[in-house]
Amino acid sequence: MKKITSYIIVGLTLSVCLCISCNNKKSKDSRTDTYSSGAISFVSDESFSPIIEEERFVFQKDYPQAKVTPIYTNESDAINQLLEGKTYLAFTTRNFKPSELQSLQSQKFRPVAIKLAYDALAFIVHKNNSDTLISVKDIQNIMSGKATSWSDIYKGSKRGTITVVFDNAKSSTVHYVEDSILGGKPISNPNVAAVNKTEEVLKYVEDNPGAIGIIGNNWLNDKRDSTNLTFKKNIRVMSVSRIHPATASSSRKPYQYYIYNGEYPLIRIVYALLNDPRRGLPWGFAHFIEGPKGQRIIMKTGLLPMLGDINVRDVNVTE
Repeated sequence: MKKITSYIIVGLTLSVCLCISCNNKKSKDSRTDTYSSGAISFVSDESFSPIIEEERFVFQKDYPQAKVTPIYTNESDAINQLLEGKTYLAFTTRNFKPSELQSLQSQKFRPVAIKLAYDALAFIVHKNNSDTLISVKDIQNIMSGKATSWSDIYKGSKRGTITVVFDNAKSSTVHYVEDSILGGKPISNPNVAAVNKTEEVLKYVEDNPGAIGIIGNNWLNDKRDSTNLTFKKNIRVMSVSRIHPATASSSRKPYQYYIYNGEYPLIRIVYALLNDPRRGLPWGFAHFIEGPKGQRIIMKTGLLPMLGDINVRDVNVTE
């Protein structure tokens, strides 16, 4: 018998105008880039690299005279490079702090933050792990060290110690857990590890049955599925509940629809932070992502675009 599964998928209609201005005059700082030409580098939290690579590929195809080169790092270093004038554009999950804005404005700069997308923080486990329901309270207990073994969360579990794995000790995922889940307190679980990038988190979870990996949602999707309803096969994605204890009916996976209606509890905003007095190529690339094509790419990667009319419809999938 064929199994019929119902899903809700999210579509996008955009009517955003993007104006490209070309100014080929050489500036006093020796920069020659314009809104749509030249060469620049920018920084980004590494967790957004799948999105950034898609965006820059299309941008450079549309504007062949432009070359935008990413430097992938952690969120703390990305913002510091922007504040120190080493770059003009950074992709992060937070806005400028008031003190940062005041510092830049005192130097006669006019920094700007552009909201680009809604992202979800995903919790992943080994593909053979059947314990995939977790509440926000459970997460708080794990991160604060009150729960260190699987049996602390799932009574009778024999999986042993929970090892939590982040992409980087100074990444946006760590900041989100400390700021939004722990209320500004540091992570105090002794069984927390940080690797160097998201790919290593995925590999660690694949190889360690007792691990929980924490990654950005855009790393999850099976690229063969244009509906963004299929996650990678070599890991399992946990369902997160605001209600404690977590139940199947109260828990949600980080699908676009649950980001859209706010039922998934771990949602964050992706920002483009600009401090470019010339409003050259950094502005052009950031506004391209904010524009129609850029927002459609965000939709394709499994995140929720900030702009556009969202269309929701039910579909039945025969498995």
